[in-house]
Amino acid sequence: MPPLRNGVVMTDIDIADEMLTALKNWVEAEVIPHASEFELPDKYPTDMALQMADFGLFGATIPSDFGGLELDNMTYARVIEELSRGWMSLAGIINSHLICAKLISKFGSEEQKLKWLPSMATGALRGCFSLSEPDSGSDAGALRCRAERDGDEWIINGTKMWVTNGEKAGVVALLARVPDGEQENSGGITCFIVEKTPGGEGSGGISISRKIDKLGYRGLETVEMSYVDHRLSHDQLLGGDEGIGNGLRWALSALELGRINVAARGVGVAQASYDAALSYAKEREAFGRPISQHQAIAFKLAEMATKLEAARLLTYEAARKADAGERVDLAAGMAKLFASETASELALDAMRIHGGNGFSTEYPVERYYRDAPLMIIGEGTSEIQKLVISRALLADD
Repeated sequence: MPPLRNGVVMTDIDIADEMLTALKNWVEAEVIPHASEFELPDKYPTDMALQMADFGLFGATIPSDFGGLELDNMTYARVIEELSRGWMSLAGIINSHLICAKLISKFGSEEQKLKWLPSMATGALRGCFSLSEPDSGSDAGALRCRAERDGDEWIINGTKMWVTNGEKAGVVALLARVPDGEQENSGGITCFIVEKTPGGEGSGGISISRKIDKLGYRGLETVEMSYVDHRLSHDQLLGGDEGIGNGLRWALSALELGRINVAARGVGVAQASYDAALSYAKEREAFGRPISQHQAIAFKLAEMATKLEAARLLTYEAARKADAGERVDLAAGMAKLFASETASELALDAMRIHGGNGFSTEYPVERYYRDAPLMIIGEGTSEIQKLVISRALLADD
């Protein structure tokens, strides 16, 4: 087990730095030069995913007792930041997987942990998280997917949207509503761990209804999934009988990890945008000198660097609070709000500094510009983050 600080698991700083150095070298050599080969045609980066598995990233936050790296939140945020600097979609491949794993490790029974976590830690078994529906996004409590009990089984019917990794996943953390008589709280929303065949049909009533074509965040699948009379055994109910009606509360708890992840992604994309803008501004000449020497561009770079550093500090503070065992809804909400908006602003700034070249696929800034809006929307929109933040600020002590 990693070392403890005040009873909280912490990653050794030397090990973390060594891991981040190796990851950075890989991103520079294998990701940045080749990302467009997969991103533009929307092709899944199979080899990159396997290399991430070799790094142990599919087990990044899974407890070491089950074969994971059990990284602390600070180290995990740095990992996600570095992956996103290279190509944000890589961070998405492991985020949905690790939210599923977080639910199992935090709320699952010992039998459930032993059944799924060891193979999830190696990446041999991929997971995904399934909450949103066609008519239920930010209003998660309005979901319509139903789970009805039939003896020792549950029958699932409904449609889920925006399922990242839904096609390649072998397990799905699925939120569904149980009948009134089965629950006492949270509107009956309950989490089930669905087992399916990765990459295809034939999973007993589960189908990939369609693959969603996206503006950005390409290269990994985002799908709509349909469930028609899909049967689950009772032991696939997360946490056993205690889990009935607690699914939404547990999911929102796990999403705090997701919000720190999205904030770190924002920092990574913002860093990539700033790096591209700075490099281009030093090389591109106009009116007899590099454009970086023109005050308008120099001041814009100064603003970009300041916003980037502020986003990073907010993200690291949220991660630090999580590692200290403190409540993080406010810090994670602030980090996610500011970092995602900053990524979008800096991507546009970088495109403007590139001029016409920024509109060309020959330069990566157009990808940053297309990827950034996802972070404003995913894991709770900016408006939802403002709601979370304001409620925390106005709550009675």
